Amino acid sequence: MRNAFPRQALFDALAGGLGCMPHAGGLRLDPFIDYLELLHRWNRAYNLSAVRDPVDMVPRHLLDSLSVLPYLLPDSLLDVGSGAGLPGIPLAIARPDLDVVLLDSNGKKTRFMTQAVLELGLNNVTVVHTRIQAYRPERKFATIISRAYSRLDEFAEQAARLLTPDGVLLAMKGRFDAVTEAPGLSPDVYEVIPLQVPGLEASRTLVRLAAQRVAPPHLQA
Repeated sequence: MRNAFPRQALFDALAGGLGCMPHAGGLRLDPFIDYLELLHRWNRAYNLSAVRDPVDMVPRHLLDSLSVLPYLLPDSLLDVGSGAGLPGIPLAIARPDLDVVLLDSNGKKTRFMTQAVLELGLNNVTVVHTRIQAYRPERKFATIISRAYSRLDEFAEQAARLLTPDGVLLAMKGRFDAVTEAPGLSPDVYEVIPLQVPGLEASRTLVRLAAQRVAPPHLQA
């Protein structure tokens, strides 16, 4: 018989972590745990995440995702290479006022995200199965985010055309190395912000780029 899903342990770990994150106060916890339970169940068959222990998923998936909440602009969010829905699904749960698009080219992962959106009742989320290079949305986005998606300069080049004029690109990284991550970008076009994620000892950073600073004219159409 399989071990029961450790719901109470996850609830306690999430509550403790959020207690160290003032910007994430007042959130209902059950939807986040429901998401982890669904991810854990699918992960056994479809290998959606390298993190196998649900308790480890709290800091490495939930708290890590929620650490960027203060940097989101209003109205719209595109999560590029969302994979298992990270960080887009936790952010959509925390910010039901945002219109969120989860973009990924992997059919297995978009099927999971579609099911998660349905089961969690996330009316503010749309899942799109395509590559960013082929994506042609009807509107542009105030915030475009990625989590370990690609090198920073590649992400900036691919995503800049999808940003509103006042929008921002947010790239979630571990320890940021400008030499390898951004050889095509001048240091004055991006800002590196250290992130504090409760329960994670590994270095986490957020790299922020404003649309008007990163998009050359040929990418703004």
